[in-house]
Amino acid sequence: MRFRSFRFLWVGQAFANMGDVLYIVALIAVLYQATGSALYLSLLPFTITIARFVSGMCAPLVLNRVSLKGLLVGSQCLKTVLLGWLGLYLWSFTPSVLFILMIAFLIAFLDGWAAPARNAMIPQLVSENELAKANSFVAVVDQSIQFGGWAIGGIMVAATSGFIVIWITFLMYVISTLMMGFIVVKGYQDRQTKIQMMSGWKIIWKHPVLRVVHIMIVIEAIANVVWIAAILYIFVEEVLMKSEAWWGYLNASFFIGLIAGGMAVSRYTRWFERYMKETLLMTCFSISILTFIFGITSVPVVAFLLTVLSGVVEQIKSIAMVTMIQKKCPNDSLPEVFSAQSALISITFGLGSLLYGFLAELVNVSFVFGLSGVLLLGSALYLRKNIHVFNE
Repeated sequence: MRFRSFRFLWVGQAFANMGDVLYIVALIAVLYQATGSALYLSLLPFTITIARFVSGMCAPLVLNRVSLKGLLVGSQCLKTVLLGWLGLYLWSFTPSVLFILMIAFLIAFLDGWAAPARNAMIPQLVSENELAKANSFVAVVDQSIQFGGWAIGGIMVAATSGFIVIWITFLMYVISTLMMGFIVVKGYQDRQTKIQMMSGWKIIWKHPVLRVVHIMIVIEAIANVVWIAAILYIFVEEVLMKSEAWWGYLNASFFIGLIAGGMAVSRYTRWFERYMKETLLMTCFSISILTFIFGITSVPVVAFLLTVLSGVVEQIKSIAMVTMIQKKCPNDSLPEVFSAQSALISITFGLGSLLYGFLAELVNVSFVFGLSGVLLLGSALYLRKNIHVFNE
């Protein structure tokens, strides 16, 4: 029953996380059609990530008073109600930026409780010797959804509309709520989540490998805004001068690259394990070059091919980073480290989205791709300078 409950947990969270990505993609399309403004588009991911960061920081206060299952099911149920309300609103009225941002903030605030609650629940659903494997599996699922979800969302919006995708997300939220309702937690123990959260930050800073990797994660979270936020949508219209369908094509090509990258790592696992740090270094430099070239091209077919290559390289690099963290971090500290990492990425992505939206309007969208290339190059050079810590 305990392992069965773990399956309900990760499947339920997978549907919830996929829905979180899809409705953001849908709202990007709705907002752009209503306003045509890059700044308004950047306010959406900024609002969402700030809400997740704030709720994630105050989550320990809630976790100490509510059962983990109650928190997960209750927050997901409220998210479902809010999204249904948003869907009915868009069906009945002209889109209001303020109302959309308000609902997005509330949904994201509730979602901010999910990661710490899930990380606290996993040790109660699997045996101790399976804990590292469970954390690793959940991390890989999260990563795949974060990357692949944007690609699938772009395809769905291009094929249908933002309004329809919102209702598809509503159904995914319903399934998520039902799945998590089947979780059985035996012997719930109140945890000092505030201490654990702070210990995660301390572990990251004190551990040389984790510190290097997470500094890179911060830099790359800002740079990667160009691939997974609204900037790509504007790039298609202003630089490639193509229809919304090409937004879907580029997202699809990135998704194809991610799948190919994952298959490559699976096929050459022994080689990957043996030369992991060299692979990480090589992919960091490669993604910088690809991003810079993408920003200066105006040929759709070339952009398509570059996006495929970027997906391949990004997936290999991300798998290397996750594997490094799990190999170097003590097993019993993985939940705290991943929780701190989630909060770190949320605030960084939010600020990066706002900055890039402002720069896209102030300068142009090609400039922000060039900036991302420079940031990714800085990350690669930082890794090169500190590569010695991976041998310690």
